[in-house]
Amino acid sequence: MLTTIPLVIIGATDLAAAFLFMYGLKRMSSPMTAPSGIFAAGIGMLVAVVASFLYVFTIGEATRPYLLTNIGLAVVALVIGGGIAWWSGKRVAMTAMPQMVALYNGMGGGAAGAIAAVELFGGKAQGITSLTVTLIGALIGAVSMSGSLIAWAKLDGVIDQPWRFKAQQLVNALALLVTILVGGYITLATQGTITPIVSLPMLIAAFFVCALIFGILMTVPIGGADMPVVISVFNAFTGLAVALEGFVLQKPALMIAGMVVGAAGMLLTLLMAKAMNRSVSNILFSNFGATVHQKQGDIQGSLRPVDAGDAGIAMRYAASVIIVPGYGLAVAQGQQKLYEFVKLLQGVGVKVRFAVHPVAGRMPGQMDVLLAEAGVPYDLILQLEDINDDFASTDIVLVIGANDVVNPAARSDRTSPIFGMPILNADKAKQVYVVKRGEGKGYAGIVNTLFYAENCNMVYGDAQAVLIKMIEAVRPLGQAAA
Repeated sequence: MLTTIPLVIIGATDLAAAFLFMYGLKRMSSPMTAPSGIFAAGIGMLVAVVASFLYVFTIGEATRPYLLTNIGLAVVALVIGGGIAWWSGKRVAMTAMPQMVALYNGMGGGAAGAIAAVELFGGKAQGITSLTVTLIGALIGAVSMSGSLIAWAKLDGVIDQPWRFKAQQLVNALALLVTILVGGYITLATQGTITPIVSLPMLIAAFFVCALIFGILMTVPIGGADMPVVISVFNAFTGLAVALEGFVLQKPALMIAGMVVGAAGMLLTLLMAKAMNRSVSNILFSNFGATVHQKQGDIQGSLRPVDAGDAGIAMRYAASVIIVPGYGLAVAQGQQKLYEFVKLLQGVGVKVRFAVHPVAGRMPGQMDVLLAEAGVPYDLILQLEDINDDFASTDIVLVIGANDVVNPAARSDRTSPIFGMPILNADKAKQVYVVKRGEGKGYAGIVNTLFYAENCNMVYGDAQAVLIKMIEAVRPLGQAAA
């Protein structure tokens, strides 16, 4: 009875946690309900963690002497991990959110790999099915961990260029093949089919080393423009690894949480790849995002800078304005001033909407979160497919810190790395104002031909400072915002 009751409670709490995970994920589909969704999923995780301590009532006599030590280690790990997460979550800036997501995603993959390591080194994975699933989970978890760390380094500027060399894809394929062969050798050795030439622990360690190296080799050649998709891919990998290890341990909470995260991550990856008009394999195994050196003579037209105040006044007297936010807005922390400016325009009858590209920013959904943080109503935030046809009938488009997602080269230049990627049709508006710090290129490293178009003017400066000037120019002209 003392063993059955805790197991029943654990099963019930796992079911409740699974419901909270799925409910939270559903709520996260909208920026308006995402905070409550995150809170619900967090409660589900807390419930699952607390319930796991009930396993102390089911342990055997052989492990009972280590009970207090293991409980103590678990509590210390939770306190340290929870404390660091709370502290870093409070302090992280919006611009650093992609790096934090990549880092924590890597930790999730590492945790799945660590579970697999315990099973393998302890000889707990018995049977061909259990051993195979454990090794697959270990491979995916290790790849997610090392790959996510490289993604973090790229996003944080520690690695500022893709690392490529001749025959790189062949080297990557060989690294994966060696990892799989070592895993197969471990399986045969564990089942007694062959006699290993080295000790089993050394083989397991070699397997993890190979998997980690493959994760690094897989990620280093991928360019910066693909980082949002890479983060999503590794998120799916982490979820799949957790689900596989949950299957090995027969823990429903791990299986359900892993499958939900893996499925959501893979769906998001496919949607983002579709938004870029490319396959996932093309993203992972091509040179997209490489720095492209374009000659100035290849670009027709010239850059035409204007004063921020003049651009603001022009929008004040427009009938319709579409705003395209980008990573530069996040860097400048200008979202609050942007919405203040928008309310001034709305106060005098200007129709203002926001257009968000699926891969804008450095991670999926970053622009939606940024605008929601400033209090922008969700019905004003439209996705590419919902607003793209409206640009042609719009008076003014204000592009703030965005680059590649409004580059017409994606439609016309077959030599461009972004050719074929659906873009926001900002260039089709009557007038375009682009807010940028300088004349630098976007994350894909290519020149934006929109900036040289006849209907485009550049407003140079920090986004927040520019928006303050626009507000100061517009506010004295008439009716205040409602």
